Amino acid sequence: MSIRDDDLGDTVTLAHGNGGRLMRLLITRLFKPHLGNPALDTESDAASISLPPGDVMVTTDGFTVQPLQFPGGDIGALAIDGVINDLAVSGAMPVYVTLAAFIEEGLEMAVLETIVKSLGAAAREAGVQVVAGDTKVVPRGHGGGLYLALTAIGVRAPGCELGVGRIQAGDKILVSGTVGDHGIAVMLAREAFGLRGDIASDAAIVLPLTKALLEVPGLRFMRDPTRGGLATVAHEIAQACRLGVILEEAVIPISPATASVCDILGYDALYLASEGRVVAVLAPAAAPAALAAWQALEAGQNAAIIGTVGVGRGVQLCTPIGGARYLPELEADALPRIC
Repeated sequence: MSIRDDDLGDTVTLAHGNGGRLMRLLITRLFKPHLGNPALDTESDAASISLPPGDVMVTTDGFTVQPLQFPGGDIGALAIDGVINDLAVSGAMPVYVTLAAFIEEGLEMAVLETIVKSLGAAAREAGVQVVAGDTKVVPRGHGGGLYLALTAIGVRAPGCELGVGRIQAGDKILVSGTVGDHGIAVMLAREAFGLRGDIASDAAIVLPLTKALLEVPGLRFMRDPTRGGLATVAHEIAQACRLGVILEEAVIPISPATASVCDILGYDALYLASEGRVVAVLAPAAAPAALAAWQALEAGQNAAIIGTVGVGRGVQLCTPIGGARYLPELEADALPRIC
């Protein structure tokens, strides 16, 4: 079902959030048809759900990005990818999602519909149902066009124990693909510094990658390197384990296009967000099997073993010429509002 201008108008107004006719039409004519759940009950205040056996896992995340649409995705697909990936790297299979949309007055209705369609398509790809939600309209100038907040509920098999506390000295660190592509794609979409490019965001659902590693004995920990990128995940590991992290610069996968933009503008790809990648830590003997499992997937063809957990403190980057430098923790955010 598509919207009609005489029903909703060309842009979002405050009346679309006042609880009356236009808000009802916004939900029933724009949101409900595209969210991928024909049984979605827009008249009830709460949804009844049933979950398969296992450990129930819940995660909540908020999403803001400028621009709302960028090469390789938009805020709708990004939101589903992000919240589902948080469950996936915890070893869980997602089942349900709830959605809250904070819409700025003046947003074009066609843009909103495109984003909701994208969100629904991503939910169907992930195999989850959007079972509850809410919309709010904020005055013009009080938002970035559209903010989304999602909660995802999933189930993890009993006995699946993953966590940073399981990491040991000598464990190997893997990444499933090139890093920093999402951050650079969003920056170029803003046409900042007059640059243009064809770099697409890596935003994607990582369930195939995480499911492949759950079959590998010796898996300790998984994380998606979103805000703060690979370097920030490495710092989280080092701080939680009170161990050092040693990364090998020569084998960290970075696409030539992303590396070129970083060289021109002085960014470091290790600190830029990736929205469809996984960082994993495994026992040393398990790392080759994990790498092979990833490289057998289309999403993991650029996977690599990139480092080791060792003694010491902090995060150290070993350079191709035999030197080393410590990577500081992220302070200022060079690319705000990207996920």
